[in-house]
Amino acid sequence: MKPIYILLVALLLTGNLSSCKKALDKAPIGLITSNQDETDPKLGTVTSSVTASYKLLSSTLNIIGQWGWDDGTVLRNDFILQDIASGDMQKKWNPDGDQAWMDEFSKFSFTASNGGFNGQWSYDYEGISRCNRSIKYLTDQTVLDKIGIDNTLKNRLLGEVYFLRAFYYFDLVNNFGDVPLLLKPLKDFNDAYNVAKRSPKAEIWAQINSDLALAKPLLPATKYADNTDKWRVSKGAVIALQAKVALYNQKWTDVLTAVSELEGLNFYHLNANYFDSFSVAKEFNEQEVIFAYDHRSAETPANGNGICALAGWGFIAPTNNFITAFEPGDPRLGYTVDVAGQNVYKIFGALNSSNKGNEDSPSNKIYIRWADVLLWKAEALLETGAYAPAINLINSIRSRARNSVAADGNLPPAGTLPDRNVASSDKNQIKDWLVKERRVELGFECQRFNDLKRWGMAKDFLRSLGTNFQDRNYLYPIPQGEVDKSGGTITQNPGY
Repeated sequence: MKPIYILLVALLLTGNLSSCKKALDKAPIGLITSNQDETDPKLGTVTSSVTASYKLLSSTLNIIGQWGWDDGTVLRNDFILQDIASGDMQKKWNPDGDQAWMDEFSKFSFTASNGGFNGQWSYDYEGISRCNRSIKYLTDQTVLDKIGIDNTLKNRLLGEVYFLRAFYYFDLVNNFGDVPLLLKPLKDFNDAYNVAKRSPKAEIWAQINSDLALAKPLLPATKYADNTDKWRVSKGAVIALQAKVALYNQKWTDVLTAVSELEGLNFYHLNANYFDSFSVAKEFNEQEVIFAYDHRSAETPANGNGICALAGWGFIAPTNNFITAFEPGDPRLGYTVDVAGQNVYKIFGALNSSNKGNEDSPSNKIYIRWADVLLWKAEALLETGAYAPAINLINSIRSRARNSVAADGNLPPAGTLPDRNVASSDKNQIKDWLVKERRVELGFECQRFNDLKRWGMAKDFLRSLGTNFQDRNYLYPIPQGEVDKSGGTITQNPGY
């Protein structure tokens, strides 16, 4: 099966209705023609289609293009839309004019034509299109009978792609709000035009919940869904994303229920050392990571972590505001960034510069880990009035940090990261502790900007850094190219 780059309706089309004749000279990208669509799929076709559905979560270079810097498609742009936009990260250690479109995120001076939006949109919808293809295969009884797939394998694969589709839509709805809802492969112009419109975000959230509900019973009740390919979506990952969806919708009781279910599995715990979650040497031999993209070196096609290549060109650096957010002696700062050596250890997956500049680095991209989940639980407890248990969870994160041997091989000095006062009944104070803890615990993990938005803090905080953040920036603009090419059926977010 040939690779298919379905980016969404407007990207699928080369123009509006008046230009369809010209478009028919060449099949629009993403519209599946008879020679592209496997009419007689084999078992390998189906299993490889599921594996391909993960690929758009990777940081591998040039998954959907060739050095398309201007359209933001060189690699997945989470670190730009989240970490640079949040004030934690700056483009380079020594700022220059290279890829100036990235700098626009740190200033909130972008327009809807900025390539970062097109890149993220493109990666998510390409991922969704691949999931839709796999779901079509795995729910077509004729296909299933023909390929003779084992029912247990079929269920597991179907659970994986339901989760992945939910994951891609979670990213889209948080970045853009109302977005087109694609639930099946697009085969012709009529299919494309029928979905060239934005669905209300409530429908997107409902679809995310539906996909996760479908995925959950299909996956085995084991820590790893596949002991050979431990990187695959697990039941724990599904439950964790259900908790995160509830968190983002302020359904606090649902958060607590989902986290309690995760705790009941007894699969996940805080690692003894903070860096174990990120170390290449510890991948799938630690207790904390729930869902990650498994980058691997020396594969064809390439499957390495391309962000490490950018680091070799001077990209990916902390802001001073991020550095000063860490309390004295906090080893998490040194594990995240080596300021003196201009290294980003958390991304490199090693406490040295061996992967700096290595576009084929094996370091994984961590999406969900147990410390994050515990802080969701702390937030839900706080919002439901259970102050002491919330503080205890925050303290458990701090305790692990202060008891982690630091990057320099030494234990933090006595008195580092003291416990927060568990007797506090000041909700605002506890919330402040939680906000600060999430920032330093999850730094450079593409979480911060979404946190600032959902807390309603983005405007005040980012303006305090001197940015031009406006109320409209709580949602990013729909990529202007999508609006233009759809002939206006895909509308722009207000203010852009």
